[in-house]
Amino acid sequence: RRVLLLGEGNFSFAAALCGARGTHVVATCYESEEEAAGRGGAERSVRRLRDSGAEVVFSVDCTKLKEHFLPGKREFDRVYFNFPHCGRKAGVVKNRQLLGRFFQSCAEVLAQEGEVHVALCNGQGGTPADQPRREWHNSWQIVAVAAAAGFILSDVHPFQAETIHGYKCTGYRSQDKSFCVEGALNHIFTRSTAPPCFTPTSCKTQLGSQKVSFQVPQVLVDKINRGFLDVNSSHPVRTIKEKLSAGLSQAFPLQNISSCLPLLHQGHPNGVCPSNVFWVTLSPGEAPSTEEMSQALPNTVLFSHFGQHTDKNVQEGCPVPKQFYLRPSLLPHAQAIIKNRAFPPGTLQVLSWPVFRKCRITPHSMPVFHEMLVVLAVSRGTEDSCIQMLVDNLKTTMNSLHQDVSGVKLSISLQEATGFGTELNDFAAFERQLGGVQHFLCVGTEPDPSGSCVGVVRTAPDELKSRELVVVSVSLNLDLLAMLLCGISDWRMLWTWDRRFLRQFPEGELRLFKSFSLYPPSYVHDVSFWVPDGEEFDEVAFHTLARRVSGEMVVSIELRDNFQQPGTGRRSLCYRVTFQSCDRALGCREAAEMQLHFREEMQQHLGVTLR
Repeated sequence: RRVLLLGEGNFSFAAALCGARGTHVVATCYESEEEAAGRGGAERSVRRLRDSGAEVVFSVDCTKLKEHFLPGKREFDRVYFNFPHCGRKAGVVKNRQLLGRFFQSCAEVLAQEGEVHVALCNGQGGTPADQPRREWHNSWQIVAVAAAAGFILSDVHPFQAETIHGYKCTGYRSQDKSFCVEGALNHIFTRSTAPPCFTPTSCKTQLGSQKVSFQVPQVLVDKINRGFLDVNSSHPVRTIKEKLSAGLSQAFPLQNISSCLPLLHQGHPNGVCPSNVFWVTLSPGEAPSTEEMSQALPNTVLFSHFGQHTDKNVQEGCPVPKQFYLRPSLLPHAQAIIKNRAFPPGTLQVLSWPVFRKCRITPHSMPVFHEMLVVLAVSRGTEDSCIQMLVDNLKTTMNSLHQDVSGVKLSISLQEATGFGTELNDFAAFERQLGGVQHFLCVGTEPDPSGSCVGVVRTAPDELKSRELVVVSVSLNLDLLAMLLCGISDWRMLWTWDRRFLRQFPEGELRLFKSFSLYPPSYVHDVSFWVPDGEEFDEVAFHTLARRVSGEMVVSIELRDNFQQPGTGRRSLCYRVTFQSCDRALGCREAAEMQLHFREEMQQHLGVTLR
């Protein structure tokens, strides 16, 4: 392991490290050898370093590291920079700039899996780990300057000088004087994954009896066909799905529907706001004819409420409108299964696939998630007791999983749909649009035991056209469950390309997630515009555009002002847009460029006039 130490004063820190087994130390300082020799104990430390086989290099500029090392000797596994400072009475701005240039230089000499360790005095870093914490503008803003060079803060812990044998800090205001290191912190940075490249993507799928292709909505390009539920996947959503299925199979005969479900729906979604679905256009010349679609109806999904009749146009033999959108729910597929195959009473039918919904931006609102749908035919009059059996079984499994992960019991409740109002999350609100919801399944953890809706329960009395049987279904959002069970605060982390996420979840195991990107910097921008006269502003389209332009780097959008101009009646809206990544480096300049691009796209696609 090659270790580079920068800005050594008296080389006492390097001397303490040089005896470590399997470590080759390269110790450097900014001063010349003659200047460094004037520091107390420096000569003794340098002699010890050289005797142990370490390299000692003088006059090294931490902002130009590439110039000091030959190409074959540039890959360091660790870089240490303890208490960097411009010298004398340099203020926070100059030291911030020094750190920025240092991180840029580090990127050229650090191994791909390497770490950068930066020790700062208490309060300098500007992160919540500092106690007390300085105001942001008065700190060195270390996470933000590191992000500009492609680094994320992966760990932070106290710098315990007393545990480093022989270490003596020096260099107070460029003098051979010590300084206070009480409360100092060691910040450990790692490389971020590269920014995503969203190239237009075409997707092939089965539509009726025909193979068709369509352009994937850009906001979903990195989320289509990720295979999280595949047999060889160790993703927590698959683990949860398998554990829930195993639990249910202890109480009911169970059949997993593994056949590939249609990705596209046709027509208009009944009861669902059109702005909440992802509309797509088939590649030229690929749209099936009306006759083909009518013949293929048993294999093609036309959206309808669970337990209600299919599209009225189809029933009356009218032409089927050639509009297509990505499946927002598995309910229609369950309906098709009930109608077109044997459906033995008392046997659970389980479907699990990704579904796609446009929604507003919040930490728990996701444009794609994995739905697990459980469908059961039961004798009429026993549906309430069967629902209770189903829910109790799910509760037992969820509690067992959560206790294994965190040792804490979940708060799980089944609440009447009529008792829910404006506090519905986006998942529950969309499910209510689909209709037929009787209960919401809510799961809570400390400090919010009241819980978030992760599932809905429905009954469909007329689905089987039977006087004896009733269809009961439970729809679960596996992604929300994974967040709650594993302590994941941001849904975007479930879709990260960073391998450090899945490394925390060996196959078949759930663990409490530890973020590898701590205290990510956020950047706030306001945007104000006039709404087109006589038009209702589509907030979901506004949020979806922000997702697309930023590549899911917008973490929140808040309405700040709604102004109507006297006399003309023109309406102006002002929103506060906050950019923040949960898993990769996002610098100030990149966020500003996203904001400018967002403003341009708003004018083009939403028809607003910027102020």
